[in-house]
Amino acid sequence: MANNKRKPGKKETKLGETGPKFKFSLIYIGIALLLYIIISTFLISQPQKGEEIPYSRFKELVARKKVDNLVITPANIRGELKGMSWEELLPGKKIPSGKPAKPERFETIRVEDTGLVNQLESLGIEYSGGIEKKSAWGEVIFWSAIFIVPLLIWIFVLRKISPARDMMQIGKSKAKVYVESKTGTTFVDVAGCDEAKEELEEVIDFLKEPQRFTSIGGHIPKGILLVGPPGTGKTLLARAVAGEAGVAFLSMSGSDFIEMFVGVGAARVRDLFQQAEKLAPCIIFIDEIDALGKARAAAPIPGGHEEREHTLQQLLVEMDGFDTKKGVIILAATNRPEILDPALLRPGRFDRHVVVDRPDIKGREAILKVHTKSMKLEPDVELSVIAARTPGFVGADLANIANEAALLAARRRKRGVSMAEFEEAIDRIIAGLEKRSRVINPKEKKIVAYHESGHAIAAASLPGTDKVHRVSIIPRGVSALGYTLQLPTEDRYLMTYSELMSKLAVLLGGRAAEYLVFKELSTGAANDLERATDIAEKIVKEYGMSEKLGPLVFDVTSRQQFLAGLYQPSFRKYSERTAQIIDEEIQKLIKDTYERVYRLLEEKRDMLERLAKTLSDKEVIEGEELESILSGKV
Repeated sequence: MANNKRKPGKKETKLGETGPKFKFSLIYIGIALLLYIIISTFLISQPQKGEEIPYSRFKELVARKKVDNLVITPANIRGELKGMSWEELLPGKKIPSGKPAKPERFETIRVEDTGLVNQLESLGIEYSGGIEKKSAWGEVIFWSAIFIVPLLIWIFVLRKISPARDMMQIGKSKAKVYVESKTGTTFVDVAGCDEAKEELEEVIDFLKEPQRFTSIGGHIPKGILLVGPPGTGKTLLARAVAGEAGVAFLSMSGSDFIEMFVGVGAARVRDLFQQAEKLAPCIIFIDEIDALGKARAAAPIPGGHEEREHTLQQLLVEMDGFDTKKGVIILAATNRPEILDPALLRPGRFDRHVVVDRPDIKGREAILKVHTKSMKLEPDVELSVIAARTPGFVGADLANIANEAALLAARRRKRGVSMAEFEEAIDRIIAGLEKRSRVINPKEKKIVAYHESGHAIAAASLPGTDKVHRVSIIPRGVSALGYTLQLPTEDRYLMTYSELMSKLAVLLGGRAAEYLVFKELSTGAANDLERATDIAEKIVKEYGMSEKLGPLVFDVTSRQQFLAGLYQPSFRKYSERTAQIIDEEIQKLIKDTYERVYRLLEEKRDMLERLAKTLSDKEVIEGEELESILSGKV
């Protein structure tokens, strides 16, 4: 492909950026040069001014025949001086600096003098009449300013509205272009998503050797949709594909298509595909495509979302209109696939979906190796242990942990990052920033100590729970007065009924310990109760684990939801009587579990007292000391 040769090493640029900016600069230079010529010519064409003198002094010079070639206008009189020095012209006055050696011209304000003309004729002094008229160049400057200044203001306003484009480039694509392998990213920089990389290897092979596929009549899918939770590395993976294939990479966000002007989105889609054909073979990457490709309403409100829908329709048309044999592959990323328009996902468009899910323990370790390869690590750092202590973390979270650990080590003026900094970084992300300056009165501190001890003992005593790693009563985050950190020994993808009940008991252990010791309840268990109620609702309504209701699901929600905590409307499809039974079952689960953990803490009252006292004294307990107390050795 002779037309695909490009010089490597170019810096990141934008489609259509160099030409338009250069043209726009030429326009400014041309306008400035025109104004310079007009003003210079105007100044040069102005008559030379002479030294201004009083009219009485002018009459005296006329009598002495020291003036000649006078021009008499209704407003003033100008003329030449004959053989005079500055001392004669301005007697008793300071001679102006920077003036010629002798004064040559003069000017004076005209005074009504009927005998002046007769006097000039009698003395033989030449004179002529004149009128004051506006300069033609002054007129030119005036009218030029009327047209040019508003034009410049209008261009300035448009550039403020859309900083990356001028008025003539409003419909151009905003895609960033990374030329050939200069994305700076390859598969070496991507870890924790081996299955997704294997899926995309086929795209790389096609871009490198398209004839291997086309010779037998095959073709690569037009569009590949990367689906996964935020922070899992979808954008990084797309850039790595371009880096591995060594082709141009056009990156654009879904929101970049939409502007305040009607029709701009569709124009930018057309321009994007036109540029892609010129740069082929290449990869078009649309990040956060859900901003552009939301499902269209059956009866859209006029003026509501028509611009977005027109942009989406243009994208659908363009994807149908181009041939993959030209070497243009479309990648897109989203964490909300459930809201995309079905027409966007049909075969022939985004017909291949690659899930980039949360990494497992091996994936997390591989990600940590990538993010710590440039860091100075102490010998005690074990990345496998850190990976085990961060279940559910995505690549962005692990990168944040590595960065926080490095910052903590630098703050403590260490030469390398130790395991202690990684532990503190994990605690910061899970529980929030430590607030040792927050003053807690002794009574509240005691309540928190028993509360966290109740959690820890319940977690250590019940089957199917994660191991307790640390217990702390140091306030963290916005409202956490303490926390009990449990770390799983392995990744889990499903839970049994007994494990769910044990998890429910651990959450209620803090509330039970408070009431066991103080015979009074506090607000400290509010978050625990919220999470416990949520688990109990899911046991009854989603997991079908209620003996009374049987294996039925009573909530219809989206199962393909990657955004945790995103509000999803629930559609109730059961009667009021069934709703009452559901409420009774949830209450029964919470009540029975609370009584169970209360009895457990009564039996282990001595352990509860020891742990709470130690926690009040030391504020943080972990490691062998915590294990010895919870095992009953102390």
